[in-house]
Parts: sequence; C-alpha cells; structure tokens
Amino acid sequence: MIWVLVPIFTPVLGITIGVLAIVWLEREISAGIQQRIGPEYAGPLGEFFKLYIGPSIAVISILLSYLIIPFGSNLVLSDLNIGVFLWIAISSIAPIGLLMSGYGSNNKYSFLGGLRAAAQSISYEIPLTLCVLSISLRAIR
Repeated sequence: MIWVLVPIFTPVLGITIGVLAIVWLEREISAGIQQRIGPEYAGPLGEFFKLYIGPSIAVISILLSYLIIPFGSNLVLSDLNIGVFLWIAISSIAPIGLLMSGYGSNNKYSFLGGLRAAAQSISYEIPLTLCVLSISLRAIR
C-alpha cells in the first residue's frame, strides 16, 4: 500500500520543498539588500501573524489543492464530483494569508505590499475561474 503513494508524494514533496527553499532565499537576499528590520520589532502579535498564521494559510490552501489532482487511473487521493469547484474554492483562500502577513508586520508599506499581492492574486483568479467554469458548463451538455 505504501508503494502506491510513493509516485504521488515524490514529485509533490520535491516541488514543494524546492519552491519553499527558493522563496526563502529570495526573501533573505532581498531583505539583506534592502536592509529591512526583522520581526522582533513588529511586536508579539505581528510576529505571530507574519510568521505563522499568514504563510500557513497560504501554503495549506495550495497543498490542499493537491487532493483533487488525479495522479493516475488508480492514484486518486479523493474522487469528488465537484473537484473543479472545490479547487477554485480552496485556491481562493490564499489571498487571506497574504493580507494577514502584510498586516502583521506593523508597517504601512508592508501592509500596502500585502494588499497589492492579494489584489494581484484575486485579479489572476477571476479570469481563471471564468475560463474553468465556462469549460465545465460546456461539458455538462
């Protein structure tokens, strides 16, 4: 039974760890170049939102979207009739994590950056949702 899950989790974990490492390196390098202050000046509540809640909401929503992807004819983690709609709903949670991370840093420029990132994410999701739903409605006939 465990060997059935190896082809699923190997690429998922590899891609996820690679993306996390690249994003972490990008943030560390850009923080060093811009001479930004660390989370110790944001206060305890800001540190909690900035470091734990906001990024975990964004990452968990993306990892939950892997539940819907069929990795093969017999390698489906959850076989749902509403898979596309659930994928759209789960992926729409990620901008909340971006907003919380920007708000938690106790800096107006970081908050504006969080608003900008959330707006970009939402503006990307609206045409994607319309395209996916139009294909879904066409397939119903």
